[in-house]
This record gives sequence, structure tokens and C-alpha cells, in this order.
Amino acid sequence: MTADIKTFTSDLVSSLVVFLVALPLCMGIAIASGMPPALGIATGVIGGLIVGTLSGSPLQVSGPAAGLAVVVFEAVREFGPATLGTILLFAGAIQLLAGRFKLGQWFRAISPAVVYGMLAGIGILIMAGQFHVMIDDKPRASGIGNIAAIPQAIYKAVFPPEGMAHHLAAGIGVLTLASILLWNKFRPKAMKVIPGSLIGVVAGTAVVAALHLDIKHVEIPANLWSVFVFPTQESLHRLLEPRALITMFTIALIASAETLLSTAAIDRMHSGPRADYDKELAAQGVGNMLCGLIGALPMTGVIVRSSANVQAGAKTRWSAILHGVWLLALVLAFPGVLRLIPMASLAGILVFTGFKLINLEHLAKLRHYGFMPVFIYAATVIGIVAVDLLTGVAIGFGLTIVQILWNVTRFHVNVIHNPSRNRADIEMKGLATFLRLPKLAQALDGIPASSTIHIHIQELYHIDHTCLDLLKASAEQRECQGGLIEVHWEELAHRYHLRHVVRARLDEAA
Repeated sequence: MTADIKTFTSDLVSSLVVFLVALPLCMGIAIASGMPPALGIATGVIGGLIVGTLSGSPLQVSGPAAGLAVVVFEAVREFGPATLGTILLFAGAIQLLAGRFKLGQWFRAISPAVVYGMLAGIGILIMAGQFHVMIDDKPRASGIGNIAAIPQAIYKAVFPPEGMAHHLAAGIGVLTLASILLWNKFRPKAMKVIPGSLIGVVAGTAVVAALHLDIKHVEIPANLWSVFVFPTQESLHRLLEPRALITMFTIALIASAETLLSTAAIDRMHSGPRADYDKELAAQGVGNMLCGLIGALPMTGVIVRSSANVQAGAKTRWSAILHGVWLLALVLAFPGVLRLIPMASLAGILVFTGFKLINLEHLAKLRHYGFMPVFIYAATVIGIVAVDLLTGVAIGFGLTIVQILWNVTRFHVNVIHNPSRNRADIEMKGLATFLRLPKLAQALDGIPASSTIHIHIQELYHIDHTCLDLLKASAEQRECQGGLIEVHWEELAHRYHLRHVVRARLDEAA
């Protein structure tokens, strides 16, 4: 067997594995987003055929992502499917332009505390919302409402109202979850590439079919074209609304960040060619523009499907492309197979997916960096769950900026008095700027005018002209009063010019 045939065989097998992983997730994420399952598959098809062809990360797989489910759900409820498609069309254009202008690396420069908090908050919302779907009940209008109604949902599942089948749906949902957990824990090594989500769906579907249970099933139209929603003149006008613009930039930002974080993770999993982040970002933009044109779900590069692709032995981009072919063939040729799947099984998969997004290992990592990253994480989660995703992310970004400003302007002045020698030592640490001038002035004024002051600047990173002028004026004044300020003036001047020196050196390196 030649090397080319071996490579194609590996890609073919990998594509089937990714297809089996992607199928239930595409439909489940669509349902969690308040969209028809067929549109989730349409996004998966575009992610495979189009983005797979253009991708800057050949082994990455693109499709609908749980991380955007909450944004889409809120957008569908507020604007409707047509306006969501228009929003996504322009969000994709932002990604395309960002990729063309080589901004890919900047989208990765998002605080991990905000990213992890966002994923955890989304995970909580997905778990709470899909818990109700798992018993064939309707999710509430807000995250807090879904969480508060969980005890009532459990009561319905145990003591269903007359004529309702909540207990049957709940049984299938629990069976799906149990199948996933047991398979993930005890699956044979030879079958490790088979995903737990597929096992859960097969188990739930088989029991429902065998017992002829009267619960809700997935609705897939005979004609995929019938579910497409195209932009309208009204949707273009609504794009000028502030909330629509915020949603557009939010989708572009979250989709780009999640894609490029996944790209970086996949790069560490294989030894093949490294990813081109800007090309990948541009490819995602093209894919989301096409999804926007037909009213499908937004897409990102997704770590679960991508890691399954690598672990299954994929060698080239053909694996991702072929998985899109299999999705398209199934929904066109065998829609009846998809209609056999119970909604409770897909909801069970999403409850498990939401739980996985609440990764406590992320919180443990943040604890190593101190209190503030953990606080930003917690504030982001609370904001998302209590209000909405945009508010939570905005809180996270705002606190991150506050932390940066605090670190940038931090300045410590430690005064050590030695009255017996008529001497005082001042240790300056951090950045001495006009914002901290009162602290420096207070320290100097607290030392007798006739004392000798030794200023230590080993840990002073920068001093601006206001603080430098204050020291020079104090030195002149104290000389007239019989005192003295001793400091390495040349070194202090170097601290003042340090910023300009660093900038000049960076310009030279570029």
C-alpha cells in the first residue's frame, strides 16, 4: 500500500469517527440554541466542506459550538431567525477582514479568566435549560428561571400530570447520560474512538423504538431547503439597532477566540504542519457568512470534534471535508433515520456537554495566579447566569481592564527611619507616575528637612517627569535647609527614558 493510499485510508476512517461525534452535537446544539436541528447539520456541512477546504489548521473540525448556544438563543428570541442570519453574515465578514489584516493573534489575547468564566457560565445555562427539555418540558425564559424550576421539573418527572409522559422522557434522558458516563469509563481500548454521545443516542433511540414510547422526537424536514431563512430588507434595517450590533461583535469575538484557542490546542496534539491563525480566522469568516446567508447556526473550530479527528489518525484536511459529505448525505438521503432520535436523548447529551464546560481544572489553574483571576472568573459566571451572556462577558472584560490599570499604576514607597544617624532610606518599587505623586510627596514631607535621604531604585521600573521633577525640587530645597537627597541620578534618568529605549529597540527588531 502506497503512502498516499495509507493517508487517504486514515482520513476516511477519521472522517467517519468525526461524523459520528458531530451528528448528535450538531442537532443538540441547534435545539439548545432555539433553532431547528436541520440548521445545526447545515452548519456542520458548511464547516466540513467549505471551512475544511479553506482552513489554516488542516486537522481542525468546524461546526456549531455549545459556547455560542446562549447568544443564539437570546438573539433568536429578541430579533428572530432572519435578523440573526444577517447578524451572523456581518460577524463572519468581521472575521474574514480580521484574518486578512493579520489580526488572528490578537483574538487569542483574551484573559483566560474571562474565557473560562464564559464557558462555565454557558455550561450552567445549557445544563439548566436542557434539563427541562430532557423531560419533554419547555425551558424557561432566563437562566435563573431554569435553575429555580429544576425542583419542579424533578417533581414532574417522578409524579407526571395525568396524560403527560415526562417520566418516560426523563427515563430516556437518564439512560442517555448513564450510557455516556459508563462508556467513557469502561469502553475497550480498541473502541476508544467511538464517542460516548453516539452510544447514548443509540441506546436511547433503541429503547424508545423497542417500547414504542410516546415522547417527542427530532423534527427533520424532507426538504432541507425549506428550513433556510434568508436575509430580508427589514433584517438589514434592524442591524442598526445597538443590541444587534453588540450581538454581532459578540459572536465575532467569541467565535474567533474559541476557534483560535482550539487551534492552539490541536497544534499541540500532532507533529504535522503548524496552523496559520490568520488563514484559519478568514476561513471561519467565510463559513459564518455562508451560514448567515441561509440562517444557520454560527460555527467555530471545536475542540471535541477536532481532538477526535486527531486521535482517530487523521493526516490531512480531507478528514474534515469528508465528515461534511457524510452529514450532507445523511440529511438528504436518510432524514427518516434522524426522526427516530428522541429529544430527551439529545438533551441528555447537552446536559453532559454543559457539565464538561464547567471545568473546575480551569479554576484550579487560575488560583495559581492569585485572587484577582478567580474573582474575574466568578464575576463573569455570575453575570452570565444572573443577567445574560453579554453582561457577564462585559463584567469580565471590565474587571480585567481594572486589574491591568492597577498593575500598571502600582507604586510602593517604603520609608525606613534611622533618627540616631539623622538618615532615612526610601525604597521605591513599581511605576512612579503622576497618579502616585501624592504618595511620594507625603513620604518626602514626613522626613525632617535636615535628614539625609537615601533613595533606592533597584525595583523602580519607570518614573515619569512629574515625579522626577518632584525629586529634583526636593533635593534643591533640602540642600538649602541642610539636608541631602542621595540617589543615582543617572540611573534615575535611565528609568525615565526606559520606556522610550524599549520602544526604540522594538522598532529596530521589527
